Formats: sequence, structure tokens, C-alpha cells
Amino acid sequence: MTPDYEAIKKAAEKYGPDMSRFLREMISHPSESAEEKEVAECIKAEMEKLGYDKAEFDGLGNVIGWMGDGDKIIAIDSHIDTVGIGNINNWTHDPYKGYEDDDIIYGRGGSDQEGGMASAVYGAKIMKDLGLIPEGYKIMVVGSVMEEDCDGMCWQYIVNKYFDGPEDAASKIDFVISTEPTDGGVYRGHRGRMEIRVDVKGISCHGSAPERGDNAIYKMADIISDVRALNNNGCDDTTAIRGLVKMLDPKFNPDHYEDARFLGRGTCAVSQVFYTSPSRCAVADSCAISIDRRMTAGETWDSCLEEIRQLPSVQKYGDDVKVSMYMYDRPSWTGEVYETEAYFPTWINKESAAHVKALVEAHKALFGEKRIGSPSAMHLRDGRPLCDKWTFSTNGVSIQGRYGIPCVGFGPGAESQAHAPNEITWKKDLVTCAALYAAAIPLYPDQEKTDDVAQFRAGKTDNDIK
Repeated sequence: MTPDYEAIKKAAEKYGPDMSRFLREMISHPSESAEEKEVAECIKAEMEKLGYDKAEFDGLGNVIGWMGDGDKIIAIDSHIDTVGIGNINNWTHDPYKGYEDDDIIYGRGGSDQEGGMASAVYGAKIMKDLGLIPEGYKIMVVGSVMEEDCDGMCWQYIVNKYFDGPEDAASKIDFVISTEPTDGGVYRGHRGRMEIRVDVKGISCHGSAPERGDNAIYKMADIISDVRALNNNGCDDTTAIRGLVKMLDPKFNPDHYEDARFLGRGTCAVSQVFYTSPSRCAVADSCAISIDRRMTAGETWDSCLEEIRQLPSVQKYGDDVKVSMYMYDRPSWTGEVYETEAYFPTWINKESAAHVKALVEAHKALFGEKRIGSPSAMHLRDGRPLCDKWTFSTNGVSIQGRYGIPCVGFGPGAESQAHAPNEITWKKDLVTCAALYAAAIPLYPDQEKTDDVAQFRAGKTDNDIK
């Protein structure tokens, strides 16, 4: 099916004011992770108003809208939770009331990533209006919850609870479009991540005679120094702790160094510190840290844990140190608990994959071969390739990284706006994205679908997570 591109662009422009209104309504409902009930109900009501064939909540609280009646599925995903606002003094306007002008919409969630929800809901509406849903398919529009807390857990729930497990989901869903912000580009992957915890034992004593105890904070100081070196060091033969940059070198990563160079090197950062002590006048008897570990191609969950275990300071303190991976079990807004490990696999698609080509070809037909956007956004986009990758992590960690369901990204807004005060998104992007979703799906060449769309995929752990 060759879409009428001018008709699609006109339809998207017509719905532009509605998308802006809808986005501002979503922003007006504070919706941090596990607190999305009001915004989810707002989205369901909008779907029903637009004549979706079905709009529903699953047990976790994801809102799911359906257009079409085929057996095969193409999904469009937007997470509807946001981070908090941080220090309110850093905001120039109310983050939930905000404002709009001819160019932008201001408020928490505009770019990350309720703007994507607005474009997705109206993109599917345009497809229905113009008869663009391919024969044999239906469109699944997902407003997913708790992504900011545990990216991809929402799709683990969808795959294992809404569908009948990974094989069933993969047999029914041809691919998923993520509407996370892409700065006007089509994104085909990103680094993975994991959340690592290091615990150190000590022995308390009175602070007036610290030599009588075993200060866990001092031990942890050594470990923190080594974690910092792991992130910052180079990888030549004279370096005691070879830095994570080593994965860009074919000597250390012969099978995947090119993919690592595309994604960017892995990183590690100490993000939290905890301790226990009988009092402020006592030596600490335990200390723990959280490590945010970003993983590039060639790194695995077990290699990252082992890397920490082999640090000189961790080896020095032996059995007093425990290195582990966090688990996540926070109840959703419905009260449902889906326990999972805090591991989020790396993934890259081949640029030649059918679902990636569909978005790229739709962009070329609608807008040309270069990124577009509002003039005030183009300083973030000029000179960057149309087909690229995210810096941060998305629900794609589960959709494709864990389960191998093809995923590709195109969404309104900018990565640099995510989690920042005075967050904005651009009205032009809402229209552009809705048009592209409507045009790309009819261009999807399902006869070119193959089982090897992944250029690199870290996959699951050996834990039995269901």
C-alpha cells in the first residue's frame, strides 16, 4: 500500500491543536511511577472519544487502545509515567500547569514522554480515518507505566500476562514503535543498563577509639575509588584497572567492538551511598552503594558483576564484600506487583531490518532525508544522521533486548529535556510524529520480515523471570 502522503500531512496538521490540548491535559496530572491512575484514565477517555475499537487497562495499569481487527499486531508504545520535579526553585513556571505558545508546550512529561502518547493516539486515529491499517493487522497503542522506575518491566508484564508468554507475543506482534524522544531521528537501538549493589561489612566501636573497630565506610571508600577508575581509566597494558573504554578496542571486544563504537562505551557511576552505625559517635558497621552501570555491545549482566568482584579493593576485603543485582517489586497503581531483576539488555537493529526501513522510507517520503523540527529545536538536530541511537534506555530493553520482538524509535521532543527542569516539547514534533506513524505502518514490508533483525542483543539472564 502506497499512502497518500499529502493527505496524511493534512490530517496530522488538522489534529495538531487536539494533540496540544491532549498533551497539556496529561501534563496536568502528576504521574510519577506507580501513581499514573489519573493520567491513564485521561488517555483511555481520549481513545474512547476518538472512536478506538477498544480501550482498556491491563492488570498492571498499562492503558491499551486498539484500532483494526486483524490477527497480526503492530504496536506503538509510550510510557506515561514521569520523574518528579526535583527542586521546584529550578522551574520558572508550574511544572504541571505550564504554558504553551505557538512553538512549544512547557511542563513535566512534555518530552519524556507524554508527547509521544499524544502523537501515538492521534497517529492511529489518522490511520483509521484514511484507511491505512494494513489488511490482516490491528494497531496496539500502549500507554505503559513505571518505566522511569524499571524500564521494560511494563512490557515484561504485557508479554507474560496480557499475552501468553514470549512465544505467543512474538508470534502476534510484528514490531513495536517506541515514541521516546529522538530529536527528529529514527533510532534503532541503545546501550543497556543494570543496577548493581555493593555491600561491605564492618565492626562498630566508640568513635573516640576508632582503631578498636573496622570502619565499613573506609573500606567502601577504597571500592568507590576503584569504581571511579573503572569508568575513567584507559586500557593500556600498564593500567592496573582497565577502564570500560576497552570495549571499543578489538583487542578486548573482537566480536562486537564495531557495535560498541556505534552505541558508545559503557559507563559506571556510584549513584547512592547507605550506611549503618549505632550513632554519630560510632564507627560504621556496614556500608552499601548503588552503581548505575550502562552496558555497551559485548558486555553481559554476569560480566559486569564479575568486573566489580575483581576490583582490587573488593578482592582485598574478601568475604566482607557482597556484589549483587537489585530486584524490583514496587506495586503499581492497581496494586499489582511484578517482581523482576534490575537488568535491562542492550540491543541494536540492523539498519536494513524491514521495520526500520519502514520508518526511514516514510520519513523520506514525508519530510526528506534529514532530520526536521521547529527552528528552535534544530540546534539539537542539524548534522546528525537520520538513523541513529538513543543515549538513554527505553522499554526496548524488554521488547527487543529481552524478548527479541523488533523495536524501533521515533518520538517527539529531545533527549536533553528528559528529567530536566523547565521541560518542553515542540508542537511541530507532535504533528510530524503522528504523520510518520500513520505513513510508516502501511509501508512495512512484512514479506521482508526475517528472524535476524538484531545486529546485537544481550538477551536475558539465566534467572527464571516470568
